[in-house]
Amino acid sequence: MGTENPGRPNFPMASSTTPFAAVPPTMSPFSSSGPVVGSEAPGFRATPSAFPQTTIPSTLSGPAGGPQTSGFRPASPASYIPSTVGPFQRFPAPQFPTTPQPSPAGAPSAGQQSFQPSAGQPSFPPADSSYPPARATLQPPLPGYIKQSTAVSQAPPIQSPFEAQQGSYIPPAPTPSPPFPSHRGGFGQPPSVAAPYGLHSKDQFQQPGSIPPIGGIQGLLEDFSSLSVGSMPGSIEPGLDPKALPRPLDGDVEPTPLPEAYSMNCDPRYLRLTTSAIPNSQSLVSRWHLPLGAVVCPLAEAPDGEEVPVLNFVSTGIIRCRRCRTYVNPYIFFNTVWARYCFFSKFGVLIPGEYFAHLDATGRRVDLDQRPELTKGSVEFVASTEYMVRPPMPPLYFFLIDVSISAVRSGMIEVVAQTIKSCLDDLPGFPRTQIGFITYDSTIHFYNMKSLLMRPQMMVVSDLDDVFVPLPDDILVNLSESRSVVEAFLDSFPSMFQDNMNVESAFGPALKAAFTVMNQLGGKLLIFQNTMPSLGVGRLRLRGDDLGVYGTDKEHALRIPEDLFYKQMAADLTKYQIGVNVYAFSDKYTDIASIGTLAKYTGGQVYYYPSFQSANHGEKLRNELARDLTRETAWEAVMRIRCGKGIRFTSYHGNFMLRSTDLLALPAVDCDKAYAMQLSLEETLLTSQTVYFQVALLYTASCGERRIRVHTAAAPVVADLGEMYRQADTGAIVSLFCRLAIEKTLSHKLEDARNSVQLRIVKALREYRNLYAVQHRLGGRMIYPESLMFLTLYGLALCKSTPLLGGHADVQLDERCAAGFTMMALPVKKLLKLLYPTLIRVDDYLLKPLVKADELKNIIRRLPLTTESLDSRGLYIFDDGFHFVLWFGRMLSPDIAMSLLGPDAAAELSKVTLIERDTEMSRKLMEMLKKLRESDHSYYQLSYLVRQGEQPREGFLVLTNLVEDAIGGTNGYVDWMLQIHRQVQQNA
Repeated sequence: MGTENPGRPNFPMASSTTPFAAVPPTMSPFSSSGPVVGSEAPGFRATPSAFPQTTIPSTLSGPAGGPQTSGFRPASPASYIPSTVGPFQRFPAPQFPTTPQPSPAGAPSAGQQSFQPSAGQPSFPPADSSYPPARATLQPPLPGYIKQSTAVSQAPPIQSPFEAQQGSYIPPAPTPSPPFPSHRGGFGQPPSVAAPYGLHSKDQFQQPGSIPPIGGIQGLLEDFSSLSVGSMPGSIEPGLDPKALPRPLDGDVEPTPLPEAYSMNCDPRYLRLTTSAIPNSQSLVSRWHLPLGAVVCPLAEAPDGEEVPVLNFVSTGIIRCRRCRTYVNPYIFFNTVWARYCFFSKFGVLIPGEYFAHLDATGRRVDLDQRPELTKGSVEFVASTEYMVRPPMPPLYFFLIDVSISAVRSGMIEVVAQTIKSCLDDLPGFPRTQIGFITYDSTIHFYNMKSLLMRPQMMVVSDLDDVFVPLPDDILVNLSESRSVVEAFLDSFPSMFQDNMNVESAFGPALKAAFTVMNQLGGKLLIFQNTMPSLGVGRLRLRGDDLGVYGTDKEHALRIPEDLFYKQMAADLTKYQIGVNVYAFSDKYTDIASIGTLAKYTGGQVYYYPSFQSANHGEKLRNELARDLTRETAWEAVMRIRCGKGIRFTSYHGNFMLRSTDLLALPAVDCDKAYAMQLSLEETLLTSQTVYFQVALLYTASCGERRIRVHTAAAPVVADLGEMYRQADTGAIVSLFCRLAIEKTLSHKLEDARNSVQLRIVKALREYRNLYAVQHRLGGRMIYPESLMFLTLYGLALCKSTPLLGGHADVQLDERCAAGFTMMALPVKKLLKLLYPTLIRVDDYLLKPLVKADELKNIIRRLPLTTESLDSRGLYIFDDGFHFVLWFGRMLSPDIAMSLLGPDAAAELSKVTLIERDTEMSRKLMEMLKKLRESDHSYYQLSYLVRQGEQPREGFLVLTNLVEDAIGGTNGYVDWMLQIHRQVQQNA
């Protein structure tokens, strides 16, 4: 549709290379290739600090301590003399430019230098590798589930075995005020550096690039979390206390905010870095064994009470850097009334006269409060015609519906017709919205819905080899003009095919026909597929029945498209701005691996309803289709993420088409889509103190405006690996892990993908352990950074997730592929909930007096996902964000069962549907489920009922989802941690 760089057309444009590989072909998703050395260090040099320089005489056997490390290690009390002077500086003062540059308040102070460790590195003695193997399991047998204790106690803090040297700590000297004011389009003074993080409160952070920590040393405080690995009672084998293991019972925890200097960063729901401390060198990157990158959700729903401001630069045009093309943001600053400086490109340019504003005595623009683009990390610009290659197109919804016998008998057609009709008033873009329909079985059916007609006309095309579109101008109609004809069609649609006995599916020819109708406008294509394509181009065959393929190098071929027709169609659809969402219904194999490719490369998603029956699953389809139709959508979109000088993004992961090296084509994107990317250093050593990131999404709004949504963030550059771990974001790391592992299953065995996850976790924890191996007596303890305390559990959950679990006998092929397509697009919070679902006990809540809805969150307490959490006398809800499972203990009070299920309380629960009954308990339970659904509308959770001991239903609905238990040959949480710990100690 358009391009971020006016004058460089990109629509329509076919890629010169194959458009299907989101990852560069020379890179394995899990191999860390060395970044390319880029350009020279930037010429912009910071103003020197006015702080005095002092030295601290000491003898250190390890590297100089960065923030929160224990590198300041006195050799003996007598040889250590704490400094009684103010701050000190380890490095020569930087060179000055002849013209002093004022420091912006929103960026690091101009005179500050990055804190580097000393050249000397400690030599680590080899760790004891004679660690006995882990036990087979520590979990109790499944039957019974008699609850020992519902409370999960966390491990008590372990005191450091090192006593602080007497007189080893002196409060830091106050930091003198800088001799210059802060000058830029930002605000206030940078935060004080008197309390660098790691030596004082963890809530206080050192200004990035500031002078090294001042004052004395707080002894050898342990700057990590740990678990004691010891012998269990009655056993000589090592073990862990299950109650002491860390668990994310509070859900996803967003990363700790950076210091005040970065207060203008966009909200983490839009952009999350895997670590908010960017390494300054290639050598540091090589020691960071976790993914280095970001997760972006450009249209995430804004926080409560906030909206992304929409700005219209009519008179001046959108202000951008001429060199790097970044948009105006809070991290530019004004050093004169006419000039501004871009921190991305290190380039200063004149501003247009219309954007002129005087500066006050502190260097702030006098109109700063009226300039959201200079104060907020997320803004939206109304784009001018230079950002368009054609006028904005109206929103278009086109429905391609399977009407074969299996679709009719399942009731899918009736639910789809009713839902579309109920949403007509809420479709975005009124009165410009366009709509159209095609149905198919062994033939293709077109519908003329011209506004002059009383009823729609159906035209049947049976020639599948040379499909043509009859009356092409009347297949797509304006909804507001043809509303009565569209409603008449939807009313009669279910009865039109109620006696259809056709078992064939000409899906491929029907898809080509839909493309022919839509390619002038673009839009959203919604496919409802119930039968495996069997006629015409794109017909598929049954795969996966050869069990000898599993476990071999040919196994991955089952998870990729069999016919290149679907990849080519996806490329053509993306080129013409058509996004695809696939709704798959079947109790038989339909080759989701091939059909889902259409959604993967057009920025869409796959909804999978195995064994769909409208009586049981209709409510889920109705709610998810309604959300798909009514949520705000960005049309004809492209997205690019820019970085500061010295770094770049090298690979992208998610559902999209990569149009060029860094431009993501997204024909239709919404708030439920997220994208991950990995970055690398272009230079051997970064000389800047801060790096900047900016996400730009150019799209057409449903109202017809062309807009650019911009998210900007900054992060400090560090020379300390420990600081990278302290600022790590588990959610972002797991999101990247997930996408990399799923992509690996498309070219390798499932076992290889699982092993790659485990290997990277082991390498990361081993590197972290080496940081403290000299300063602390670690013994048999398993140590990990507090920021990554849940990483090992999420790694276990990922290995047990549907796309990676077991082999052919554990998960059906279609279900595995559908789950992979879904997880590739999930935002961080939704993905973490899927990996580690919510388990809550509700029978106590139902017995209490009526509780207000806003007090519900204070009563609900999440439980560990283990059979020990299940009490035979209780009622539990299992919620993974996609469905509810209500687990009835065999000793649950009959009064509760009767109140919730009525006369069906004694029946087999697989045949019982949960409905609201005329009892207080039933009303409270249904209200609770409603509140849980309202917390996230992206998917609708159906309720499944299961009673303790009902097999195999209890097994696949509940027991296999208790990720902490060792079931089906998989490791339990305790054994997984012991295995990780044993591997970490090897060659540590």
